[in-house]
Amino acid sequence: MSAEEETGFEPATGDGPPLSGADDGTGGSRRAAEVRAASVRTAFEGLLQIRRLTNTGQADPEGVPAAWELHRPVRAVALALEASGAVPSALDASGRRTAAGYRVLEGESPGTVRVEWAGPPGSGAAHEEEDALPRCAGALRRLGWTALLYRGPRRRRFLEVEPPAGPPGPRDA
Repeated sequence: MSAEEETGFEPATGDGPPLSGADDGTGGSRRAAEVRAASVRTAFEGLLQIRRLTNTGQADPEGVPAAWELHRPVRAVALALEASGAVPSALDASGRRTAAGYRVLEGESPGTVRVEWAGPPGSGAAHEEEDALPRCAGALRRLGWTALLYRGPRRRRFLEVEPPAGPPGPRDA
């Protein structure tokens, strides 16, 4: 049984270990990536099913975040990004960033999420964010999230992600 099967699926936020290790010549890395991809597909399909079941009053139930997502926005946004094929950043055991990619964390306001494009020094993440963050925003907008692009300290870009404005949906999901 894999560690993921023992602990349950967690979407990549960009603050965890790399999703798959270096190729060890045995195909283990490829198998791990295939298992991860299958887990992401299953989790994302589950999210869409929750939307279909709880957003019954919506014209496009899959196009609006469900109450479940609004209570766990970091997890929901991370799953949406990973399912879209975006690559997460990663940390090594000592907490140093080892890969460039998205990083999802709580936003400044309750219920909001911040998405950054992070990477180790010299990785080019600061230059990649110009193209990468708008792609992330597009993936999130297609799923009904409001994603606004900002510039922060040192002119680094980031997304502020929040639920769409409008009447609240069912809250008992």
